[in-house]
Amino acid sequence: MLQFRMKKEAVQPTRRQFLIGTAAAAGLAVGYRLIAADPALAQSAPAAAAANPFQAYVEVTPDNKIIIHSSQFEMGQGSYFGIATLVMEELDGDWAQVDVIGGAGNTALYGNLAWGGFMQGTGGSTSMTSSWERYRKAGAAARTMLVAAAAKNWSVPAGEITVAGGVVSHGTDKRATFGELAQAASALPVPDNVELKPREKWTQIGSDSLKRYDSHGKTNGTQTYTIDLKMDGLVTAVMIHPPKFGAEVESFDAAKAKALDGVVDVVQTPRGIAVVGTNMWTAMKGRDLVEVKWNEAKAENRGTAEIMAEYNKTADGPGKATARNDGDAAGALASAAKVIEGHYEFPYLVHASIEPLNAVARVNEDGTIDVWGGHQMPDIYQAAAAQVGGTTPDKVKLHVMKTGGSFGRRAVSDADLVVEAVATAKALGPGKPVKVQWTRENDMRGGRYRPAYVHAIKAGLDKDGKIVALQDHIVGQSILGGSPMAAMIKDGVDATSVEGASNLPYAIPNMKVELTTTDVNIPVLWWRSVGSTHTAYVMETFIDELAAAANRDPVEFRLSMLGDHPRHAAVLKLAAEKAEWDKPLPEGRFRGVALHESFSTFVAEVVEITYKGGSDFTVDRVVCAVDCGTAINPDQIRAQMEGGIGFGLGAILQEELTLTGGVVDQENYDTYTPLRIDQMPRIEVHIVPSTEPPTGVGEPGVPPIGPAVGNALRAATGKTIRKLPLIKNLSA
Repeated sequence: MLQFRMKKEAVQPTRRQFLIGTAAAAGLAVGYRLIAADPALAQSAPAAAAANPFQAYVEVTPDNKIIIHSSQFEMGQGSYFGIATLVMEELDGDWAQVDVIGGAGNTALYGNLAWGGFMQGTGGSTSMTSSWERYRKAGAAARTMLVAAAAKNWSVPAGEITVAGGVVSHGTDKRATFGELAQAASALPVPDNVELKPREKWTQIGSDSLKRYDSHGKTNGTQTYTIDLKMDGLVTAVMIHPPKFGAEVESFDAAKAKALDGVVDVVQTPRGIAVVGTNMWTAMKGRDLVEVKWNEAKAENRGTAEIMAEYNKTADGPGKATARNDGDAAGALASAAKVIEGHYEFPYLVHASIEPLNAVARVNEDGTIDVWGGHQMPDIYQAAAAQVGGTTPDKVKLHVMKTGGSFGRRAVSDADLVVEAVATAKALGPGKPVKVQWTRENDMRGGRYRPAYVHAIKAGLDKDGKIVALQDHIVGQSILGGSPMAAMIKDGVDATSVEGASNLPYAIPNMKVELTTTDVNIPVLWWRSVGSTHTAYVMETFIDELAAAANRDPVEFRLSMLGDHPRHAAVLKLAAEKAEWDKPLPEGRFRGVALHESFSTFVAEVVEITYKGGSDFTVDRVVCAVDCGTAINPDQIRAQMEGGIGFGLGAILQEELTLTGGVVDQENYDTYTPLRIDQMPRIEVHIVPSTEPPTGVGEPGVPPIGPAVGNALRAATGKTIRKLPLIKNLSA
């Protein structure tokens, strides 16, 4: 998400940034305020910070705790762990002291630098890119102030003081914990600048033995998510949404529901109806008794079969916009020795996070609003809550909760869930908190989806088997269109629709990527890895097909076109080497390879499958090589690659969201099937050593797995599967 913006508009920390500290009686707090290089941003950032100028990144409390305020949202991907590692590297604290909480409500402190710093948000695998320097500097500043306090107390030179494991020492007779020094440190001047540890002295960053600090609570059930929240007077609301997208409530009769014992109220919200009960079960029983009449004048009535037929027809014509145009693709194709072409089809996909969507809201007696939830885009949610609640954003306090998955679903520009929660709380009245809890069916049938796409692709080879031209016409909905981010569409091109194709690294002299954005009334959203979820499959299976047509080895064929892209070539070579690409496999087993860059991270994957005929096959082994720059947490990188491969594998094998007559057909995990545990292959992850700045790992593991499996199936069957999901269409 926002990968294109990251590359073009990233704000690099400048010398105009400065450290802030507080003399709060509670202890030491250190932050690192953004003063952006962008003049427009520099003007807006301090104003945004004014509401709470002393929020910070690192707190050391008198009871010896280290509390880190994360600018990045935690949804299982490990951003809290990564940021804590950056702080602890410089602070030299004890991990037993650490707690990380979500910070929100101060764009100047928490704005995502990889997006330009203009807003807070978590996505696009940017958490470490955005945090890399400022959180290390915050840790270093806190350490400097603690040392200075000790030096003053003990009347010794600061240079003779050591820090280790959360203890400050001088010689053998003087020692103090961070907590014992916190208050004295907070009274000292904040250093204008701090020196960061040189790479050779790192003990935390890159440590392969460092394990996540927060796994215990997640595995023993003590971690509190939004779904677990309890507070005095809390009631639960379940939603009734329109059966078709675009339909609206015309009228409803809630008399029977309100007569049910335990039903508190039935409230119309901007998108549907909230049935409020003393508990979830009562609310659901009441929901079944509400009679609703829908106005479907603006509803989408088409099914996916009709939509895809239209897409295929459109793809055969010229595109409405051009994302890349090198040389003369049409002319080169006309004179090519061999031309290969075909259509690819990709279905709608749903995020299907383990924890269904939820948020808790309370309108207070003084008009302020509290909202608890997985706030992946806090600035937008704060503004939306204020608008619905009839107040200003500074009167909205967001409580950032850890969340059981998102994959993009909690980064919604219209803040749909927050709007429902605040609208319901407002209707209930001041001082009455309400938890809006979507069911799985709400999520499946009324959610936001990875858009469906069709690609019409064509390529030509010369007599020597070299690619002389490649032309791709992509047809599908825009994620940015109609959203507050629509201004990011340039010359008719939504970069999220073409990323992964428009920046294809292979040396192809004549290449054209076109886009036709469709008008379909089905809500779409970023889905983990965004555009690369379809472009990687098209490009990497098509390159494999071209290699076969040229009678070339797939790895060697790719390497021959990567002379200007050494990082791409390096991960491809590493994956091939570790997978023993050159060694034959037993009968019935086949390999496939794929390479892709997304979010500035380079990943190659080699897959081994066992093929038994028809649509019967198993994915047995995946060898993954990843270059994400400096590896902050190697164990976490491996976990993210493994998770991404499992996530992408389920989608490519069997996930598909369909509509009939405008109504979603699937509603739960029985009919929409993410990867089952017995389908998970053995995975090996190899990390390329690097001194480059860190990039992200949350999403880049997903794109290559689909084409790698597709290429293994082509090796087994001789056929490129161009319509997904694979299992359903393998025998078609």
